[in-house]
Order: sequence, then structure tokens, then C-alpha cells
Amino acid sequence: MPALAVGNDLAGMSELRSGAAVFRTRSDGRISDWNDECERVTGIARDHSADGGLICHSGCSIARLARQGWPVRCTDLYMQTPDGPKAVTISTITLRDGDETSVLHPVREQAPAAARRKESNGCGATLTPRQAEILALMAEGVRAKQIAARLVLSETTVRNHIRAILLELGAHSQLEAVARARTLALVREEPAA
Repeated sequence: MPALAVGNDLAGMSELRSGAAVFRTRSDGRISDWNDECERVTGIARDHSADGGLICHSGCSIARLARQGWPVRCTDLYMQTPDGPKAVTISTITLRDGDETSVLHPVREQAPAAARRKESNGCGATLTPRQAEILALMAEGVRAKQIAARLVLSETTVRNHIRAILLELGAHSQLEAVARARTLALVREEPAA
């Protein structure tokens, strides 16, 4: 991982260097640093944003939470670049020194959508026999508590299997997992009568 060069105190930070795409914002949400890799990933020229162009709207909840000291999850953004639409993931790192606050945003390119689908739910979806059994019951509309009773498992175990199924299929909900499983022919299209 490339090193990030920063000064000993925030006020003394004058240069942001990294081999990874990263930008820094001021407390007003405007960009103060934008490196070459950021320019390559986003297609947005450094001279366009280095003068303090807005990075997001003034009420950005991510920036507000970061400045208040809360941990902030990575955010997926879809942007139009000169090379066409691109998906990126932006992380948020808050640096504080007394009253001074600086926020670093490493930027990572996401794989193209087709590759992500193949990785997360494509041909390679591999479920254990127990996960396949639980997925089939989910497709019939059976709730976790009822699945646990039918299979003589604890509800916690069933929920752990459901989480693993969601991860394997790249789904965010049980409904989405069932829809993807039907698309992949892992379960029948219609519930059993």
C-alpha cells in the first residue's frame, strides 16, 4: 500500500502524496488536494477541482458525520466520466488536531458491472447443501424462525446461513437473494403448491 505523506500537524500539511487515488477536503466541504491518480480514476482534471470546487452538497451527511467523529462506511458512487459511466468507492478518513479538521477520501475503482455480477452471483455461486435447503424455504416465503423449527436448528444458525447466502449471491436482502437465485436457476421460479 502506498504511503501517504502528511505533516506532523494538520495546519502544517501542505502536500498530499499517494500512489492511490485520494483527495482532501476542507471543513467547508471544498477540495483542497486532488492527486494525479484521482484525476485518472475520475476523469476530473486537477485544475478543475484544486481551486476548491464543491465535492458534495453543503448538507452532506457523510462529511457531517466524519467531522463529528463518527465512523463512516465506504460509499459507492456512480459518475459520468469522459470515458463513460464509472462506479467508484470512496472511503472517508478524518484527521484532527485541536480545532483543525481535514478529511481524506481514498477513491477506488469498482470492477465493471458485468465482472461484479460474475464475481458475486454469476456462474460461480456455490452454496452448501444446508444453504441451498434454507434458500429453497426462503423462496417459499418461510420466515427464519419457521425455518429453524422445520430444520431443528437455532434461529441464530439459520440467520447465519441467510447472511452467508446473501453474501454469496451479492444480495442486500432476502427478497433480492431469492430473485437472484431464481435468475440463476438455484431455486424454482414459483413456490411449490
